[in-house]
Amino acid sequence: MMQLPTAAVLGYPIKQSLSPPMHNYWLQTMGIPGMYLPMEIKPDDLKDVLLAMPKLGFVGCNLTIPHKEAAMALVQDISETAKAIGAVNTLQFNSDETIYATNTDAEGFLQNLKYHHHDLSRFKQQALVIGAGGASRAIIYALQQEGFQKILIANRTRSRADALAEHFGVPCETLDWAETEAAMAETTLLVNTSSLGMGDDAPWPFALDALPKDALVTDIVYKPLMTGLLKAADARGNPIVTGVGMLAHQGVPGFELWFGARPHVDEDVLSLLEASL
Repeated sequence: MMQLPTAAVLGYPIKQSLSPPMHNYWLQTMGIPGMYLPMEIKPDDLKDVLLAMPKLGFVGCNLTIPHKEAAMALVQDISETAKAIGAVNTLQFNSDETIYATNTDAEGFLQNLKYHHHDLSRFKQQALVIGAGGASRAIIYALQQEGFQKILIANRTRSRADALAEHFGVPCETLDWAETEAAMAETTLLVNTSSLGMGDDAPWPFALDALPKDALVTDIVYKPLMTGLLKAADARGNPIVTGVGMLAHQGVPGFELWFGARPHVDEDVLSLLEASL
């Protein structure tokens, strides 16, 4: 049994995760006895590990790639948010060894934007979401809940975008990949949820010429901190929000579940994360 309240992040691989230094920083600065560990868990072992963790004294865990969807079939109590998104990223182990699961990615995404732009109302006319993979589900859910008037989804394989639009319903629409640049003309929030422009020198494949200069641009990728999209948007003067803050803000609700206190996202923790990239 763990001597201190202990949480963890489970992934495969896991060495890239910045969650351990962030949560341990909060534990230390808030004077809370506890630990947060990285655990590399193969997909085939996930069920056995989740069953064992409560018995070992873990209070909860985060899940990252590739476990967010698979874990839904292994837990007893799933939040309505997680059901709507179709994936879980935060688990709480109860005293009766049942598991509560939720998804904090949508909250993390919105709080990251609001940290930099408290009033999002001027950006709510049209969001253009690039990508239709697992990460896009939480983003689309967040935009829908926040009241965006139109949410356009562009994906290289349109059928995947169509499936998401059908799942989430109004106000989601899809467009052909070739129509992406033209759609930027009416866009007030541009979000990349794909791996496009992810490498240090990877260019962003779409011209931003049609994008209004006051449109907000964000990328949920945080390594590198300045992706190809953010570099291109920043160079033309658009306001930008990097992805590292989403990691910080999505971690807040889980920390509160496990350790009973709510941490604050501030420049110190963001600087810590940026320095760890």
